[in-house]
Amino acid sequence: MVDLGARIGAALRRERTAAGLSVSELARLSGVSKATISQLESGGGNPNVETLWGLGDALAVPFARLVDESPESVTLIRAADAPRIRSATSSYGAALLSASPPHARRDVYLVQADPGTPKISGPHARGTVEHVILASGAALVGPASAPLALLPGDYLSYPGDAPHLFESQVEGTTAVLISEIR
Repeated sequence: MVDLGARIGAALRRERTAAGLSVSELARLSGVSKATISQLESGGGNPNVETLWGLGDALAVPFARLVDESPESVTLIRAADAPRIRSATSSYGAALLSASPPHARRDVYLVQADPGTPKISGPHARGTVEHVILASGAALVGPASAPLALLPGDYLSYPGDAPHLFESQVEGTTAVLISEIR
């Protein structure tokens, strides 16, 4: 398994180059500093969820394209070994478990969160739908204007192309999040 930082760096450089953007132009479009982009492309740094979403949006690529490994015939990711990317604004971390294969548009994440500041996400690409299955704990999830309380085993689907949130109510809350673009 390739180190997460090196994987992000190679993917970011690949996508920036494919888009024909300089580091300066990507910084302007994403709101991420040139120094941070350069550091990430060299395999350094510790990017948060917001930074990677911003870079993905500026590059018009899914978040997953910046963190996923090439698929193998059998993939096992132990919960303790999942490469988590932390939020800069809340006690929330997501580990990409399965990126959408070519010609399909869905990604699967394992989310771990603790009570505190909710993870508020802005709208993703038009047509995005998020599916959440709460595995443990309790959380308020869904549209930012009207989140719903989830308990273990509950499933919720909501528009990901509108502001939405995930707010843990119990220490050690975990969920599976599937993001798809229709």
